[in-house]
Amino acid sequence: MDEPSTPGSRPNRYDISTLDLSDDRYEVKQSAVRNKYTVRDSAGTVVLRGKQKLFKLKEEFPFVTGDGADAFTVKAGGIMDVAGNYTLIDAGTGEEVVVLDEDLSLFVENWTIRDPETGATLATIRSKSKPLSVLRHLVSVANLVPNKYEIFDADGDHVGDIEGKFSLRDAYTVSVDDAGDVPREAVIASACILDALENQ
Repeated sequence: MDEPSTPGSRPNRYDISTLDLSDDRYEVKQSAVRNKYTVRDSAGTVVLRGKQKLFKLKEEFPFVTGDGADAFTVKAGGIMDVAGNYTLIDAGTGEEVVVLDEDLSLFVENWTIRDPETGATLATIRSKSKPLSVLRHLVSVANLVPNKYEIFDADGDHVGDIEGKFSLRDAYTVSVDDAGDVPREAVIASACILDALENQ
């Protein structure tokens, strides 16, 4: 029997009302149009589509469900952010779900997923290869080499991976092995949009 939900409890606080990302594996692929993405579940069904809105003072990435309904939007915290905070906003409720905080020290691609109110760490996404991360920021051809990331919970335990594939357009497999207390939907959604944020 499920425990009753309470305001602020982890299993419900970070859910995205418009989505059900209950699978443990997703394929993310960039289209021929830069920063336009399609996300499929393990059965090949499209669950998300998104693209960057151009000519906006603040970076904005709206995503829709496979049926075309508004799902969520990721907005930069500052004008023309190169690095910093991005907020994932639930299209169904208008509420902030999580904040994505990028750490660009030494060009290493590390992201922290935080509670939007308290700033508490919910999960982190870290590049597996520091040398490759540096090259990707310095040499454009290095972007043809797929990057790999690990997903950790707030205690530093491994809960998933993001595996890049060799492709002219960026393609990733996002997998969550054991989400535990990690807010699954928010983490998967965040993982699916990292490429767009890093290559804007």
